[in-house]
Amino acid sequence: MGRKASGRHKSSGKKDKQPRQGQASGTSFVGASFERSQVLGSGTQTTKINVQAYAAVPTALNSLPGLPQEFTGRDDELAKILSMLGPGSGTGAAVGSIAGLPGVGKTTLAHAVGHAALDKGWFTGVQLVNLRGYDPTPVPPEDALEALLRALGVAAEHIPPTLNEREGLYRSQLEALAREEQRFLILADNASTSEQVRPLLPARHHAVLVTSRHALPGLGARLFNLHSLQPDAAVDLLRQRLEVADPDDRRVEDEPTAADELAALCGYLPLALQIAAALLADDPDQPLSERVRMLADAGTRLGGLDDGERNLRAVFDECLTRLSHQEADLYRLLGLHPGPDISTPAAAALTGQPADKITPLLRQLVRARLLTQNSEARDRWSMHDLLRVHAQEQARYSMDSGRAPRRRFEQAQTRLTDYYVRHAHAADTHLQPPGEAVSTLFAGREQALAWFDAERENLLASIHAHARTRTASTLGFTLGRYLEWRRRLQDLMTVRAYALDACQILGDASNLAGAWNNFGSALRGFRRDAEALEAHQTALDLFQQTGDTHGQARAWNNLGSELGALKRYTESHGVYQTALDLFRQTGDTHSQAGAWSNLGTALGELKRHTEAHDAYQTALDLFQQTGDTHGQAGALNNLGNALGKLKRHTEAHDACQTALDLFQQTGDTHSQAVAWNNLGTACRGLERRAEAIAAGERAVAMLSQEEDWARTGEAWAELATTLNAFGAEPSRVQEAWEQSATAYTRAGDDEAAATSRANIEGTPPGT
Repeated sequence: MGRKASGRHKSSGKKDKQPRQGQASGTSFVGASFERSQVLGSGTQTTKINVQAYAAVPTALNSLPGLPQEFTGRDDELAKILSMLGPGSGTGAAVGSIAGLPGVGKTTLAHAVGHAALDKGWFTGVQLVNLRGYDPTPVPPEDALEALLRALGVAAEHIPPTLNEREGLYRSQLEALAREEQRFLILADNASTSEQVRPLLPARHHAVLVTSRHALPGLGARLFNLHSLQPDAAVDLLRQRLEVADPDDRRVEDEPTAADELAALCGYLPLALQIAAALLADDPDQPLSERVRMLADAGTRLGGLDDGERNLRAVFDECLTRLSHQEADLYRLLGLHPGPDISTPAAAALTGQPADKITPLLRQLVRARLLTQNSEARDRWSMHDLLRVHAQEQARYSMDSGRAPRRRFEQAQTRLTDYYVRHAHAADTHLQPPGEAVSTLFAGREQALAWFDAERENLLASIHAHARTRTASTLGFTLGRYLEWRRRLQDLMTVRAYALDACQILGDASNLAGAWNNFGSALRGFRRDAEALEAHQTALDLFQQTGDTHGQARAWNNLGSELGALKRYTESHGVYQTALDLFRQTGDTHSQAGAWSNLGTALGELKRHTEAHDAYQTALDLFQQTGDTHGQAGALNNLGNALGKLKRHTEAHDACQTALDLFQQTGDTHSQAVAWNNLGTACRGLERRAEAIAAGERAVAMLSQEEDWARTGEAWAELATTLNAFGAEPSRVQEAWEQSATAYTRAGDDEAAATSRANIEGTPPGT
């Protein structure tokens, strides 16, 4: 009972003392049964088995493999598994299975469970058996049983030859121990099939914990899916591993940003982190930032995760050997996908197969822990970052292996790109002004927006992967309306820059002016007004060269916005008037409505409030003609502002309230926030104190959440004015002005920030 069994066992190559069941002695095979047998070859097979048994005596318990000092970040998983193993957790044997991708730390966690369970006094001992399920020659269950029987104190000469006999003796031994109130935990490590483990399951009392890359559904075990570490735990692993090698190593503390980046490049995978730490420990003078640079290139990252003893690429390569040809081919094809996840329809396009045929293969990759199925959006699939790098390598190897494979993979890539371009264009048609034709690929605007939301990162990755090509130009134009609607301003800047670059490289004169115009609008979102003005002027020149009247009108309209942002209101007014005249020439009613609205803004800045009111009213009428609910809401919001300037506060309130209602109908939360701000101003004019303050507070909260810092600054300034008008505590007014100044500073508007700070100084101190 108290001994430890470990070592090599030759499962064939020596003579049995007794004939095996169904086999005659000597060379005679009379009476032998060969039913369901097959010839696999001849020779001698050597199987390695590492089994360790631990009884309750201290020396045996202490021989449980110690946990590495850097074991961290698994408290929740440890607690969940232990909750299954406690005494009285069930009438039968407790069976659990830890499943996860290679290198995620399944074995170490199982050892930690063994330590914790022994510390709690739940088990007499722990027995470990490495089933080597993913080696070329896995340990057969009869050999595992022989090793476990030896560990349980059965003499070698008493161990029967067949699997069934060994299984029966094994369970008898465990039952005898159970009657003596002794309880064992069996750790079956690295199982690849349920068949390897099923003979090792006790009938009752004891417990089994299995580790595997697969779920092993045939066991009926409680499944614990193990994932990569959380970022903080991953950095902590790096730190502790380096301190094991050198207690004075402070590189993680000295370079916290590089440590975060290194952990991310390792995909927070324990094995990758351990390899990276070992390489750093071997080179104590290497800064973490240098190691980060070495791993930054995805094309060489796996090569940089090899410490001479552990090679992550080799681990992943081995996973492919256990896949069917179709599964391995799909894995390599997925390496062509540039984004972080893929939908089933996109995978079908990539492979050229119907969705119902590709889905079972995707699920097989999930079972092999090479792919993850989204728990909420069940038609979406993703890879661990390092597996994606490996799949990309495999795709390149396949393409380099010959002319035919290269052509096949290039065709797959073309199908995938065409899928994204076609669906993005179809979704964009549902975001256009009313009256335009819409695609039947989507049922409506909400479905189109949902598709864009799900595919945004993949579309951006596709643009990056196809930089300076027609794809980058096309997607750069197509994504604009969606990104503006969602206020993804940095993404908008990126795609507009890619589209402009592609048009210039391709010499696409027909789209170059539009690309400059769009780029200028993206610059305006970052208050880079001088650059935006130059971009729109370039667009205007190009449109004039090609004689594109409608394009000229759009460029003039955008120029007016930039001149207004630069506080050149008189010029802005004249430019908007030119844009309006050109839109009239082209018969574009919807764009005329937008130009009238912009003209009203310029007139308001020039203090010509009656004319501004009339311009906004005209815009509202035209938006109503075109059926544009969102445009009507914008015009009403502006109209309410103009009415407030004219002291027509009741009408202003009604206009702003209607605008707010319409913005809520369209789901535009940013414009709702602006409407709340204007509604608060109108309530102040009506001396409705509580409503004015509540509306102002709602506006600053929503605009802060939207991270529109310029408008947040405006909203805080309005709230400060409201608080002051109603005699609020001076400290509260000062705080509002401070918040306004801070927001303006974040927006890069130092002039407005200085004005808000001057108001802080002008607020009378409290008494």
